[in-house]
Amino acid sequence: MRSTDDDHAAFERPQRRTRPRTKDRPSYADADIATVITIDRGRYTLDVDGRVVTAMKSRSIGRQGVVVGDEVKVVGDVTGTQGSLARIVEVEPRRNVLRRTADDDDPIERVVVANADQLVVVTALADPPPRAGLVDRCLVAAFDAGMDPVVCLTKADLGDPTEMLHLLEPLDVRTVVTQRGGDLDEIRAVLAGRTSVLVGHSGVGKSTLVNALVPDAHRTTSHVNEVTGRGRHTSTSAMVLQLEGGGRIVDTPGIRSFGLAHVDVDHLIRAFPDLQDATRDCPRGCTHAASEPECALDLAVAAGTLRPDRVESFRRILASRDQLETY
Repeated sequence: MRSTDDDHAAFERPQRRTRPRTKDRPSYADADIATVITIDRGRYTLDVDGRVVTAMKSRSIGRQGVVVGDEVKVVGDVTGTQGSLARIVEVEPRRNVLRRTADDDDPIERVVVANADQLVVVTALADPPPRAGLVDRCLVAAFDAGMDPVVCLTKADLGDPTEMLHLLEPLDVRTVVTQRGGDLDEIRAVLAGRTSVLVGHSGVGKSTLVNALVPDAHRTTSHVNEVTGRGRHTSTSAMVLQLEGGGRIVDTPGIRSFGLAHVDVDHLIRAFPDLQDATRDCPRGCTHAASEPECALDLAVAAGTLRPDRVESFRRILASRDQLETY
């Protein structure tokens, strides 16, 4: 008589015969390196050595996101001829990312762009009026990303830049003032040789500025609503554009808000080495806000080692993290 074990064995489900998995993965050593220029409905437009190539994301990448500005490895047809299609097989490590959340309670971070050197916050001096709160929040995002911030004040023919320049001066943020039909040499010098992200809410003249800097960009422009003071979204997706004198700009859609749920105060203050040095004497858990009773920033101001307007300006942009507005 067979054993009980033998009886069970007779009814066991036969094991599947599958080929063993290998840990070896393709190296793609011969793949081309490309930059993601723009993304539209699952199709990626790439710059491959000056050729504009259309590609799709390889299944091997999985759920990993690919964003504008990413440097990627691409295989397949990279000739750029009409109807050709290449494959993105790997995303190179990012040097930095500009991130935002939909609002300050949203835990999901959205990467706006990767691998940019500086963030250019574009805001009008009139029509619509400047939104200092939104400028502050964009500056916080730039500092958090390790990007150099620049503020471009447009429509100086309609408004006086003095107040905004005074507001920004203590932060050591570079500012450029432009006007309709005016000279753009200064902003061209700021952008030359860099990869710069242009961010601003609708109607501030960002697309007009882009078209002046890159005449063949053909970015759609629109007017400002006289009742609401708001512009209409004209750019629908981020796009990398090559500057004639060298460098790139990334034009982004107009924003209504800039959530900063991902920003930590200890990370933010690293952008201000003089203030960071002073806060080493702060008590544990100090937020460096004006309401903190024993913040070392106040002691440094009292001792004359820190400028009071610089501390006030830092605290202003710090407080902007909790003052989300929609424009």
